[in-house]
Amino acid sequence: MAKKKRKQINQNQSNLVDKEEKVTLQDQLNGDVLAKLKLAKKELVAKEQKQQEEKAAQLAFEKKQIEKNKSFAELLEEYGDKGSKF
Repeated sequence: MAKKKRKQINQNQSNLVDKEEKVTLQDQLNGDVLAKLKLAKKELVAKEQKQQEEKAAQLAFEKKQIEKNKSFAELLEEYGDKGSKF
């Protein structure tokens, strides 16, 4: 019984020491460096979003150009009798 208590006390003490010794990266970096990293992350996210928007706009433009440049035969084949008759 005494051995179990000692074991539990030792485990509790080691857990407390582990919690105290754990130092995060945020703790190690000073505020200025951390702010620069956050700013860089924000800029990268904005850049990626802008690229995605540009890509979507480019695809829409290309699709519109393809549709615009179709011949009458291609349009008739694609849409057939779906159109209204005046």
